Amino acid sequence: MSWFRRNEPLHERLAREGGLVEPEPRAPWREVGIHGMQRVREWDATETVEAPGIEGDAARFVALPDGSLLVEEGPDSSLQPLADAIEQDIQPPYRARAARQDGDLWAVQARRIRVMAIRRAPEGNTIELTRDGLVVDGERAFGSVPELEGLGDVVRAERLDGDLWEVQASAL
Repeated sequence: MSWFRRNEPLHERLAREGGLVEPEPRAPWREVGIHGMQRVREWDATETVEAPGIEGDAARFVALPDGSLLVEEGPDSSLQPLADAIEQDIQPPYRARAARQDGDLWAVQARRIRVMAIRRAPEGNTIELTRDGLVVDGERAFGSVPELEGLGDVVRAERLDGDLWEVQASAL
């Protein structure tokens, strides 16, 4: 006989062992995803907006410091109503994604980014600068990028347009 079920009547034990009784529900804190640790916030702002006239169902864009928009994915129609809505909470530069919810209702999310102009940048679309050296588009390269030096132990840059780059720096 089980130590914890010492006072359990015989008919209840036989029903439980025979599979005639539903198991006791588990406490909700034991469920997957409920563990007391919050996830790192991915987006700095979220808005919904009525935006008629935008084609497609999704868009990704970058707002540059001067307020102009670079459309990375989505329609060629103006995404300015989406940018105007999100700019109530966050100022450029930022990276945003938007998805049509129903009819002309869109949900927009944005996160702040750091944009830098890098003059005489190496050819390529991605740069990674570490203590070990420079990597351009996944290949080791010689030289340096003065604008990126001293920003952190690991600095990653992705070309947005021309000499404008999105830069992320972190310490080891």
